[in-house]
Amino acid sequence: MADGAGPNCHLRLEWVYGYRGHQCRNNLYYTASKEIVYFVAGVGVVYNAREHKQKFFLGHNDDVISLALHPERTLVATGQVGKEPHICVWDTYNMQTISILKDVHTHGIACLAFDYDGQRLVSIGLDSKNSICVWDWKKGRVLATAPGHTDRIFDVSWDLHQPNKMISCGVKHIKFWSLSGNTLTAKRGVFGKTGELQTILCLACARDEITYSGALNGDIYVWKGINLVRTVHNAHGSGIFSMNACEEGFATGGRDGCVRLWDLSFQPITLIDLRETDQGYRGLSVRSVCWQGDHILVGTQDSEIFEIVVHERNKPFLIMQGHCEGELWALAAHPTKPLAITGSDDRSVRIWSLIDHALIARCNMQEPIRCVAVSSDGIHLALGMKDGSFTVLRIRDMTEVVHIKDRKEAIHELKYSPDGAYLAVGSNDNSIDIYGVLQRYKKVGECVGSMNFITHMDWSTDSKYLQTNDGSGKRLFYNMPYGKEIANKEDVQWATWTCVLGPEVNGIWPKYLDVNDINSVDANFNDQVLVSADDYGLVKLFRYPCFRKGAKFKKYMGHSVHVTNVRWSYDHQWVISIGGADHSVFQWQFIPERKSKEFLQIVIHESFADSNSDLSDSDQSDVPELDSEIEQEIQINYHRQIYKEDLPQLKEKCKEKRQAATAKKREKAPDSSLRLHFVHGYRGFDCRNNLFYTQNGEIVYHVAAVGIVYNRQQNMQRFYLGHDDDIVCLAIHPLKDYISTGQVSRDSAIHIWDVEVLKPLSILKGHHQFGVCAVDFSADGKRLASVGLDENHTIVLWDWKKGEKLSSVRGSAEKIFVVKLNPYMPDKLVTAGIKHIKFWQRAGGGLTGRKGFFGSLHKTETIMCVVYGWTDEMVFSGTSTGDVCVWKDMFIIKRVKAHDGPVFSMQALEKGFVTGGKDGVVVLWDDTFDRYLKMYGIKRSALAPGSKGLLIEDNPSIRAITLGHGHVLVGTKNGEILEIEKSGPITLLVQGHMEGEVWGLAVHPHLPICATISDDKTLRIWDLSPSQCMLAVRKLRKGGRCCCFSPDGKSLAVGLNDGSFLIVNPDTLEDLVSFHHRKDHISDIRFSPGSGKYLAVASHDNFVDIYNIMNSKRVGICRGASSYITHLDWDKRGKLLQVNTGAKEQLFFEAPRGKPQTINKAKVEKMDWTSWTCVLGPSCEGIWPIVSDITDVTASCLTSDKKLLATGDDFGFVKLFQYPVKAKYGKFKRYIAHSTHVTNVRWAHHDSLLVTVGGADTSLMIWTHEVDGHKQTRQYESEESDFDSDEDGGYDSDVAWETEINYTIRAFATSLRPMSGTKPHLQQKEPSLEERPPVSRALPQPEKLQTNHVGRRKKPIEDLTLVLAFGYRGNDCRNNVHYLNDGADVIYHTASVGIVHNIATGIQSFYLEHTDDILCLTVNQHPKFQKIIATGQVLPH
Repeated sequence: MADGAGPNCHLRLEWVYGYRGHQCRNNLYYTASKEIVYFVAGVGVVYNAREHKQKFFLGHNDDVISLALHPERTLVATGQVGKEPHICVWDTYNMQTISILKDVHTHGIACLAFDYDGQRLVSIGLDSKNSICVWDWKKGRVLATAPGHTDRIFDVSWDLHQPNKMISCGVKHIKFWSLSGNTLTAKRGVFGKTGELQTILCLACARDEITYSGALNGDIYVWKGINLVRTVHNAHGSGIFSMNACEEGFATGGRDGCVRLWDLSFQPITLIDLRETDQGYRGLSVRSVCWQGDHILVGTQDSEIFEIVVHERNKPFLIMQGHCEGELWALAAHPTKPLAITGSDDRSVRIWSLIDHALIARCNMQEPIRCVAVSSDGIHLALGMKDGSFTVLRIRDMTEVVHIKDRKEAIHELKYSPDGAYLAVGSNDNSIDIYGVLQRYKKVGECVGSMNFITHMDWSTDSKYLQTNDGSGKRLFYNMPYGKEIANKEDVQWATWTCVLGPEVNGIWPKYLDVNDINSVDANFNDQVLVSADDYGLVKLFRYPCFRKGAKFKKYMGHSVHVTNVRWSYDHQWVISIGGADHSVFQWQFIPERKSKEFLQIVIHESFADSNSDLSDSDQSDVPELDSEIEQEIQINYHRQIYKEDLPQLKEKCKEKRQAATAKKREKAPDSSLRLHFVHGYRGFDCRNNLFYTQNGEIVYHVAAVGIVYNRQQNMQRFYLGHDDDIVCLAIHPLKDYISTGQVSRDSAIHIWDVEVLKPLSILKGHHQFGVCAVDFSADGKRLASVGLDENHTIVLWDWKKGEKLSSVRGSAEKIFVVKLNPYMPDKLVTAGIKHIKFWQRAGGGLTGRKGFFGSLHKTETIMCVVYGWTDEMVFSGTSTGDVCVWKDMFIIKRVKAHDGPVFSMQALEKGFVTGGKDGVVVLWDDTFDRYLKMYGIKRSALAPGSKGLLIEDNPSIRAITLGHGHVLVGTKNGEILEIEKSGPITLLVQGHMEGEVWGLAVHPHLPICATISDDKTLRIWDLSPSQCMLAVRKLRKGGRCCCFSPDGKSLAVGLNDGSFLIVNPDTLEDLVSFHHRKDHISDIRFSPGSGKYLAVASHDNFVDIYNIMNSKRVGICRGASSYITHLDWDKRGKLLQVNTGAKEQLFFEAPRGKPQTINKAKVEKMDWTSWTCVLGPSCEGIWPIVSDITDVTASCLTSDKKLLATGDDFGFVKLFQYPVKAKYGKFKRYIAHSTHVTNVRWAHHDSLLVTVGGADTSLMIWTHEVDGHKQTRQYESEESDFDSDEDGGYDSDVAWETEINYTIRAFATSLRPMSGTKPHLQQKEPSLEERPPVSRALPQPEKLQTNHVGRRKKPIEDLTLVLAFGYRGNDCRNNVHYLNDGADVIYHTASVGIVHNIATGIQSFYLEHTDDILCLTVNQHPKFQKIIATGQVLPH
């Protein structure tokens, strides 16, 4: 197999040494099965103390820092750090993800807590506002969120006796929260005189609104409601980090190393001082405590877990140890025993038993340790220190042999020679010292060739050579023992390979990493596999040797950030990896290739498989080259420079232009209008499975921005016009009455619409960027899955009727082509695309996924289509190589060769399957893919006599296929839709241009036909009469951009992209004559009026050539344009040419010689033009939009009566103006159906039809011109202009005044409202600071800013009660006064007060919960809720 291929062996996480005690609290609990749950690095650990076994949850991708136990004690919630941190709720029994909660917090999740019945979860973020969020965790839905506090929050808890109450505490505060609806409101705890204001570290709730909290000074504060009522002094000697409530009472743990037990009324029961026990030590600090029956769990700052039996409280049992705070870099494996040795910045060296999974020895040194090495006989242990010294210990008793300090900088690497005679010591002083072991570590040599710090070293098997790597990325060789630098020694056999540089390990380096991002490697020569550790928290397996850069690998997650070192055990049974900042030691079991099959059988049921991935960071691998069509498709860029949704902001920036334009009177919009009548085209070149039969046998598909419902019997189309950009995916509801379509857009929209009434049922936005490339309904029709075109190809699962996102996940870095929901289990789905297939399971607000395993004998393939089979486990996929793969769970169980070339489309039938591929063949299969039942080839010879149009080529690539109504419906890449009868005849129903921009459009002067030419190298003639079909087609050697009929309709001129042009017979499309005088493409071409004697040909070479058709000669050249030519028009006499250029020049030339003419604007308007297709000049000045500096008007066309001008622009708009359009920014009617730029527009058939073509959307659209008085009422007609002014209808003065009120500035621009002047009764005296009334609308100032006043005597505060409010908000509000209680009361509002006024007594009652002006009010009219009022206020959130 190629060395770029990934290895077939695996790693399985077997044990994790360590516990996260630093910077965390309350993260250690007993589960219902009496196992212990905690976390370390990015791993959740469940430890069975009786069996001494660990299970792992690997659903996080960064450090876990918070944990909460569900009340039933089987589920756990864990929160992580990171840019986009998430919360996982998982099962401690099977280690499976139950729910993923995300998209709210940033930076990290500091605290978590379940409510009393476990239905809700509260989380605290690490963002600047320390946001608090309440979740319905099963659904992954946010119930409420609010800013938590200005400073850190350390703990949060639900009041277990009041369902909607919770408490949070932190730096100098405690807050009591109430959840009402979707709003969280907080009241700060009042410390009063009972205790001093200080930081609260932990809390627990009791009955009767009692809360206990642990303070930084060791006191326990007792709260009743929001008031501090009692203080338990000196409960601990210093800060209380943990408090745990249980049935027996409360347990607390503090920095003083003590654990105290309290009864339910918080009276002391007992004190356990861990520092005084056998396992205790000075400085022990308790971070977490859990009391369960007669057992107590204690987690410490130094990563230890103790278990205490209450009646033997002086003999705690140490069940877990790990390194303390400080980075962990040093790692070595014993050469003859299953032992691993680690050393850390915590100054300890530790020896771990890989069989017993236990720490068997520990020795504390004087300096931080950065590297370790064991002699080949296993007797000596060398430690490299951070201060430049190294120490050698005897392993058996950890006594010192020697301590040497020859260097000032840290020792980063040291290695014993294989013969045990020498020790090489590499330092950050750029040198390597060689010491003689037998000479009591006398220095015998020095290597000084490196110009940077030493990172890695390896000895040769004969101990004669040493290879080194340094920080500058150099690999050097030395003769041993004296250290003389020598030339490259590639023929040397190395005893170990731990260097990260060298030809044998080139494959470990992705293209975009710096040389120091891989920290460590170690080669297993026996199994030809290499393990690496990097700065991204990944342990990777590669084949060894791997010579080519970007080799494939298997990656394993668990460590949080950088993995600093990795080593094989002496017998290659295990891999040991260590994390720098997470202080953890991971022991991985190695599964060699011969045992891989057994391993993979149990992978499905174990969560460790989530860390297993066949990913390559490089495009160089053993995967075969992609098919040309797929390669072409993934190169398509769906991004737009400007999106239609940018228009409002762009217009807002043009305010000055708008105000200047309102001074001029503008013509009104035209009375007549357009109605979309027929669309030629089908989007097949980059879409699949986007063609279906509806309930009543109509055909639904899409092109450009239009969803089309086509009645093939009547040859009529109906349109869904709700989209405003390219539709790129379509799915049909199981009942075949609703359609889902996804479009390209910055904030991409998915529309679900009814095929009968063509109205939207739901529009889903806000979760996809740039576009939606795949959608699918669930079998019950209630859910919808979608995939975005963003770089992560985000997958979203929707409840589409509610418009609610249920779950989302980053799908893949590679493009996803298809998504399918499991018809049997709606929480499962599958996605597939470039070099992958993934099987997903919904987990609350997220999805957990596993990659499909293609097997060790097969290469990873690109999957183009997927369907589910007869059970929920069976999946069938079509590959880019023409195979159909049958999957069970995540494994291939069968392969069938189905097509020559990619299988683009597949559909599951009641009994069997149907497939279509690039080979242009449709195949019907049985239900097991054992044999094919029937095969249909798409050929011109098979076309039925009644077909509309012509097939461009035989065997076109099939992109969509569906069965129904006794037919097979097929969509092709060439933009054709065909219907195949079971007996074989094929009917062509719809066709359009293929991929490539369509610019050329011409209408016949007398007949209802038009011609188009495209970059797809075809010239086509279309029938505009009711038959609506393509009449003729010709393939050209080059694509073209323009065409024109002669005045008599007997010739058709066609301009090509290579600078040549043809004149053809429009009936046969055969050449009459051809010319080639230009190099750049022909942009416009036009016959002179009358006899059509002359032909003007405009090119991107900045010239217009004039030809005499009668003698086939060029008779004139129009020079003088400074840019390419865009438009041409002849005058009625055939003597003058009007020319527009890309530099927005309007030029005039005399024909036929091409002499430039200067004509003033007044004369131009009076001249009679044969046609008007130009976009410049005073008579069409108003067609340019207010944002014309960003977008172009690409085409225009004037009706023969010169009253109506149609335009097409780069935004995809077709517009109608009343001609002439003299004033700037003329009023218009606008129509959206094309996606991006409309490249050409032409009136046809006596101006009764308008024909338009879209550039990249490849469509030809026919619009019916409806004169005023004959219009039909219909959906989505848009009548508007870029802005409105007073003369356009205007406003009443009161309305105009109200529309200009800016609530934002008044309410939020500053936190303090400035005041001027002095109140009358204070004019004689300047008020003091304390008397000055508060006027802030902002939140109260942080407590830490108010501490300056502590100790100052304050005047007693007297409560005020609102009795009467004068006023009513009528100046900018409407419909805000209502009767209540059968007319006895009136309800209204003023300021921030809701008022109920009794008419008879004049007494007022008030609703005072608002914090700013109320602007609206309504009363619930339902009989059950007669007294329910809703009011809305001003506020940024």
